[in-house]
Amino acid sequence: MHQASTCGARRADVIVIGAGLVGASTAWWLQQQGHAVVLIDPALAGPKGSEVGKPDPAVRSGSRAALGLLMADVAQRSSGRGWRLRQRSRILWDLWCRQLAEAGWPVPRRPGLLVLAADAETQERHQRLVLERQKRGVPLEWWERPQLERLDPLVPAAALGGLYSPRDGQIDPIAALEALLGDGLRQGVQGLAERVLHLERPVNGGWSAVLAGGDHHRADWVVIAAGLGSAGLLRQVPELAGAAAIPPLEPVLGQALELERGPDANDEALWSWPGAVVWRGLNLVPRPDLAGGRRFWLGATLEPGERADPLALERLRSLKGEAPPWLQQARLLHSWQGCRCRPQGKPAPLLEALADGLLLVSGHYRNGVLLAPASAEWVAQQLEPATLPAAGT
Repeated sequence: MHQASTCGARRADVIVIGAGLVGASTAWWLQQQGHAVVLIDPALAGPKGSEVGKPDPAVRSGSRAALGLLMADVAQRSSGRGWRLRQRSRILWDLWCRQLAEAGWPVPRRPGLLVLAADAETQERHQRLVLERQKRGVPLEWWERPQLERLDPLVPAAALGGLYSPRDGQIDPIAALEALLGDGLRQGVQGLAERVLHLERPVNGGWSAVLAGGDHHRADWVVIAAGLGSAGLLRQVPELAGAAAIPPLEPVLGQALELERGPDANDEALWSWPGAVVWRGLNLVPRPDLAGGRRFWLGATLEPGERADPLALERLRSLKGEAPPWLQQARLLHSWQGCRCRPQGKPAPLLEALADGLLLVSGHYRNGVLLAPASAEWVAQQLEPATLPAAGT
């Protein structure tokens, strides 16, 4: 592994375990900062056998199953770690998308988010949030019902109004993941399509990742971004075995749909929405960039565990019984599902230094896409305080 030396010392070599959006972001960002990075995940091998040629598998990894909503300014809390991470990620996504596009990896992104109020209590809370955020210079707006009625297609008739956020929006998570992986590998990230069996502590310091194929890879730092698999790896670290420091992580399955509007849609203005629309926690995401311009995503369910409930998918398809006629008549193209990783007893995400040179970046729950850049930046900050001496000195 390459080691950059300066006056007898070297920058930390880093192993990142897990090549979802958080892991890929971390590897890409660390490489940008001059670190030598190895990214390890069996998924880097790509589809195999009968999966080749199937662009839309029914079961996807967490990152590939996401809808890519970026909800920073509409967060209910206006302070604390969660607010800071959201705001930092919002800024970083702007920078990253420009940088990736200049490098030949454009990532489809659509600004704008409209969160509809379904009852008077939600309406009042949203209106208070608009006033509070505007005082802080955050450009939120409140849209009354008449403004909603001018949208095409129509939003649910029961919507009392909407909270509009021009700086939030949606990013294509698969395109973002492929861009980060592709540009990272081009710039020197070493990708290994392997499974890590366990981690070891060499006698001369650092860490060693023992791979299923029998190889050992050494590094000064290990970043575990393996989603639900993170806890299993940590339990095999002797100094953490049985420790309360290992947070329990639980799966929460989500199902989503891709649909296509009917042929009666106005071809000149297929979507006059200001961006993605949220109704009772469900997201409607126009994808005019996809073939035909009529497609949109709808999701996602929240189902504890890893087993999909057909009834939950039916409720999603009908927008919990409140789907406008155009949505009822839309043609179903395909559905998919994936599991989010939610911490138990701790706020998401988990950004923790568990031991010397061992970092956990996991448990992002519903905000893995949004918080990936800020999580990567947090990792880089942990590596900066000290330049590590060469192993064995």
